[in-house]
Formats: sequence, C-alpha cells, structure tokens
Amino acid sequence: MNDLAGKHIVLGLTGGIACYKAAELCRALLKEGATVQVVMTAAAEQFITPVTMQALSQRTVYGSQWDPRAPNNMLHINLSREADAILIAPCSADFMARLLHGRADDLLGLMCLARPLDTVPLLIAPAMNREMWAHPATQRNMAQLIADGTTIFGVGSGDQACGETGDGRMLEPQELLDDVIAFFQPKTLTGQHVLVTAGPTYEAIDPVRGITNLSSGKMGFAMARAAREAGAEVTLVAGPVSLATPRGVGRVDVRSALDMLQAVQEKAATATVFIATAAVADWRPAHATDHKIKKDGSGSAPNLSFVENPDILAAMAQSPRGQSQALYCVGFAAESHDLLANAQAKRLRKGAPLLVGNIGPATFGQDDNALLLVDALGVKDMGRASKLVLARKLIAEIAARIKPRDKK
Repeated sequence: MNDLAGKHIVLGLTGGIACYKAAELCRALLKEGATVQVVMTAAAEQFITPVTMQALSQRTVYGSQWDPRAPNNMLHINLSREADAILIAPCSADFMARLLHGRADDLLGLMCLARPLDTVPLLIAPAMNREMWAHPATQRNMAQLIADGTTIFGVGSGDQACGETGDGRMLEPQELLDDVIAFFQPKTLTGQHVLVTAGPTYEAIDPVRGITNLSSGKMGFAMARAAREAGAEVTLVAGPVSLATPRGVGRVDVRSALDMLQAVQEKAATATVFIATAAVADWRPAHATDHKIKKDGSGSAPNLSFVENPDILAAMAQSPRGQSQALYCVGFAAESHDLLANAQAKRLRKGAPLLVGNIGPATFGQDDNALLLVDALGVKDMGRASKLVLARKLIAEIAARIKPRDKK
C-alpha cells in the first residue's frame, strides 16, 4: 500500500539544523509512492548540500530563480504547476515572516507566491528555537498564515541544538509523513467527535494472573487513525496493548472491562460516533485475590467463580443518545464460526445500527482483516485488505450513514 502514489510533492528546505531530518523525510515520501522535487534556500545549503538531496530525491535540486537549466527561465511557474502540494520542512521563523508578506526574493518564496491557491496547497513544518517559536511576532505570523489557507503541522518539544529545551523542534519525519498522508485523505468526518475502543481487556485473578484474549488492538488503532485522517476529533480508549498512539489522537489507557466502561461513559457525552472495536472480556472473576494463588500440592485447581461483565456497546446503543442516534454506535463482532448469523443476531441484541463482523482467530495479531458489514438494510462484504485500508473504507461507510442524521 502506497498512500502517496501519484502525488508530486515539492519539498522546500529553509535554513535550520532540522535540515538533516529533511533527508529522511524525502526518503519516507518516496517510499510511500510520491515523487519529490527539492527546492532549497541559500540558508538551507549551509546545513545540508544539494548533492545529498539530489541523490535521495533522484531529481535535480533547484535553489535560484535564475537557474539557466530552465529553458523558459520560469522555474517558479514550472515547478509549482506540477505539484500536488508544496511542503516546507524545515520552515524557519524568517521564512514564515517572508511567506506572510508575500516576499518573492528567492525561488522558494517565489514559488509559494506564484502557486495556484485552489490546486496547490502550502504545508509547513516550523523549526526554530523555543524563544523564537513563542515570540508574539511568530505566533501572529502563524495565525495569519493559517487564515490565508496555509496548513501548519505544529512543532515538537524537547532538546534543541542550541542546548535549550522546549517547543519549536521540527516534527520527526514519520510524524510529518503521517500528517501529509492525512492531509490528502477525504475529510468526511469534519466536525465529528469519534470515540473508539481497542484491544483486549484484562480481568485479574490475582496480582500476577488474569483472563484476557488475543486481540492486538491493531484494528481499533487503525480505526482511530482513519477517523482522524477524515477530520474528526478522536478519542481512543485502549486496553493493554503495546501500540503507538496514532498522530493527533487522544488516548485513554484502561485495563479491565469496568475501567473501559467508565472511560467510555465519561467520553461519550461529547462524542457523536462510537466505534466499539475492543474485544471486551465477557466475564471476570467474582473476586480477585490480594496475593498470588499458590499450588498446595493437592493437585486440585482453585475454585474460581465468575460474574458477567457489562456490555459496553449495548449500554451506549441503548442509551438515550444512542437511541436517537445523536451517538451513532458501531459494534465489532469477533466470531469463530457462523459469522453472518452471529453478527446479525448480535446487532439486534445490542441495538447498534451497524455491526462489523470478522473471524477473530484469523485476524487477531495480523495486519490484515476481512470485514462483513451488517445493518438494517442488509449485508456488505468488504473483502480482505490491510486493516488501515479497511478502516478508511469503514469510516467512509459510517460518514455516509450519519449524513442524513446531521441534516435533520
């Protein structure tokens, strides 16, 4: 899967030590299928050479509007018209100020001014000292650039080359790659707040043992990423998994089914879509011991009694907001057999308008999945694909279903 296949990105570099990150960013864009045209300012060439960027991009690197290699001497027109986006990374405080005022005294500035506003978006990744970032002039410039239609990816926080610590670092190449990919995704959920549960729950027997399942959380994390890419505010309630939080997603870590229910109830008040991807344990031990249960040599296993866990999806779907579909509820059913029949029965039992079925043993821990969509109108087989591809398709299905609700 190449998320940027067919995209042509002009990668602009301005003066800053973060230019070293632009080399890895260029490689990452290429690996995702994009073509990359590098344009550098004179200041950028003090930190990284055009030769390096040319070797990585496999294209001639340009730095001057007077470059004689352009047959019509109009590089600012030629290069900008070819682009699907201009990405400036790193973008210095000085260059932000120049963009604000429409300065065009070098090739990169000239391109930004000459680009067709409706078809060539401008994306910038700021990079500067923490005091420069916090300065009122920089903050005013950033606000005006956003008002002018520029997309600003924000900054990281941490150690800086000058020896200080704080905000202003350029985001890491993988973070910027995720942001660029998200930028090009359809914004079908703008204005929505999506609440997603993911992963297993863990029900303690004693301090070192418990009941859980094989869910990796990958499908739920993919759903959270896809919802954020579609423009939604996203909150992810995650059981015990070792997965990185998707870019731009708020995360709440929980352990047991009761923990997950409490977190969902707290976040559901402002959510408009609830996607219950987590594989929640159906039962939990009635009493967890304070100390490890040890063998006593009798050969007999300890007697454990169980109680049923709350049904989180049913609780949300059958709540007043769920019943009115002010909170549109989507459930997942991980089955081991008879997927269609079990999924249809589960949807009716829980009261969710949409239920997504899959075969649990065939997908737990895997990077791909096969989904079956079940609603009041029938069944749709989404086939097998990577979990992220399926998540994006499912988000599109959800967006299409909630449009009538939002028009009321």
